[in-house]
Amino acid sequence: MARAIHSTAGGLIVADATLEGSVRSAAHDGDTIAVKTAGGFGVRFLGIDTPEISFTLPGSSRFVGIAKPEWEAFLADPFAKALPAFKTKLGAGLRAWLKRRVGAGVAANHARHAERGQRALEALIEADATALGRPSKDAPLFLAFAFEALDRYGRMLAFIHPSQPGAKPADRLASYNERQLASGAALPYFIWPNVDPFLRDRSALTPAKLRKALARASSLQASRRGVKAARERGIGVFAKDDPLRLAPFELRFLAGRRAPERWVIDLAATDGRLHRPQSYFQIPNDEDRLYLPSEMVPLFVENGWKRR
Repeated sequence: MARAIHSTAGGLIVADATLEGSVRSAAHDGDTIAVKTAGGFGVRFLGIDTPEISFTLPGSSRFVGIAKPEWEAFLADPFAKALPAFKTKLGAGLRAWLKRRVGAGVAANHARHAERGQRALEALIEADATALGRPSKDAPLFLAFAFEALDRYGRMLAFIHPSQPGAKPADRLASYNERQLASGAALPYFIWPNVDPFLRDRSALTPAKLRKALARASSLQASRRGVKAARERGIGVFAKDDPLRLAPFELRFLAGRRAPERWVIDLAATDGRLHRPQSYFQIPNDEDRLYLPSEMVPLFVENGWKRR
């Protein structure tokens, strides 16, 4: 499907649109016009990360299904000398962590969980459409944005709900983001400052102020509780008989031949430490990791955070 907003080969985010109606009716004033898009919008769910259905192999720009033999060969040993070198060096600790997680069968494991994640989302949307008495095709949705509305690929970043105009707060269904996490269909991937649509102050806060603000972030805390419950129940990506062996973001940076770049805050700790990007795995529970873009680190340090 054609996408209204997309990124060019050079990384520029662009959009294709047409005027909504005549020039006279579309022009609100001298600097605002109404348009309608040519094509649909891609929307990336905030706060969650499901296993990849397909991705690009090292040295290629072509997307290949994770179930394909090429991925089995790569993930059996992503550190093989014949592969392209890493653009940024992986530290010994991260290498050791990843070597315990890769190996024979990892690609097939990832592909199984990717399909389960896709089917789980489809089932949620179908069930909501039935419960709300509307067709699932073209079902209306409600998108809540956090801080950034678009990612680098031109996709919207949102918390997505079925549209329920006029419904009381107690009757509103939780976002698909939260429900995918609670069902174990996805791993959490909380990236500051896009962590909660209700979070108002997204400046670089002191450790105490940030933790106080995040404690009031209802969507974030509900997501964290859902992940913890899914892990304790041993369902989905935490299934005791077939847990997800390699996190989606780990697959992506291994395939991209680069080290992770986002710093990490441990939400379960009470200190003011910033964990270095390659030590994310030292925070044991996924729902306790808050990722911080590297360009924001100096601002956080100015506000009392300490680099670990």
